[in-house]
Amino acid sequence: MNEFANSKRIRRAARIIVLGPERRILLFRFDVNGRPPFWVTAGGECEEGESFEEAARRELLEETGIDAAPRQQIARTTPEFVTVEGEPIQADERYFLVQVDEMEIETSGHTELEREVMTQHRWFAIEELERWHEAIFPVNLAHIVAEADRASADGRSSGT
Repeated sequence: MNEFANSKRIRRAARIIVLGPERRILLFRFDVNGRPPFWVTAGGECEEGESFEEAARRELLEETGIDAAPRQQIARTTPEFVTVEGEPIQADERYFLVQVDEMEIETSGHTELEREVMTQHRWFAIEELERWHEAIFPVNLAHIVAEADRASADGRSSGT
């Protein structure tokens, strides 16, 4: 048993919400055999001994070519799911926010597996998230961004 009261491996991951011009959010489409397509933020599993913050910066650079320090953690989710490699896991995902002025990204840092399953990227308007015809994770992404906006306007941080 782990801290989540199950026997699954805990997969620590940093997820980055990249906000571009006009408050558009960068998402990647995953096409995995045997599953419906889904969209997720940039990010991935923490390496051994790596903090969530370190992983966020590394993943951001690898997946987008953006070299920036993400802001403090703005959210946490703990979903259970099956990875693209087929492993059932208990996730511990921490979300960080990065704002960019340009919408160009560089995907040459993708691993072989990422090149295979991350088939598209797209900048979504926040209003599109809830009515998009394919799954978007986390499902409460628009709410996370709204909470970060409120926290920023209030001059405080939120680490849900």
